[in-house]
Amino acid sequence: MGIRIATSLPDELEALAHEVIGACIEVHKRLGAGLLEGIYSKAVAAELNCRGVSFESELAIPVMYRGLCLCHHRLDLFVESRIVVEIKSVERLLPIHQAQVLTYLRLSGARLGLLLNFNVEVLKQGLRRIVL
Repeated sequence: MGIRIATSLPDELEALAHEVIGACIEVHKRLGAGLLEGIYSKAVAAELNCRGVSFESELAIPVMYRGLCLCHHRLDLFVESRIVVEIKSVERLLPIHQAQVLTYLRLSGARLGLLLNFNVEVLKQGLRRIVL
């Protein structure tokens, strides 16, 4: 499985994250960089399906303020109701992208977010794990 970083997350969540990252790496190997985010999102969904991993695509989650639902925001992928997956295809990841995933974690109640920029030479360069 490679090098494991000690986290406060349960082993089964870490294993699920490893599976999701593996699916994303496979998509990046097959498609390469330079495509639109929506294409990568669909490809990752197809790869997760092939691996038997359950997820919701474009899941609408409520944005609440003082008990009032302001609107709904869509997550790219929500894996097994436990991992937020945010897919990007940008020149480089910015702090605002990480802040975005933190907000999605709070809104969804999940503890782990994977921010993936597919517009890189090697996907590992575009991967950020965000733990709440």
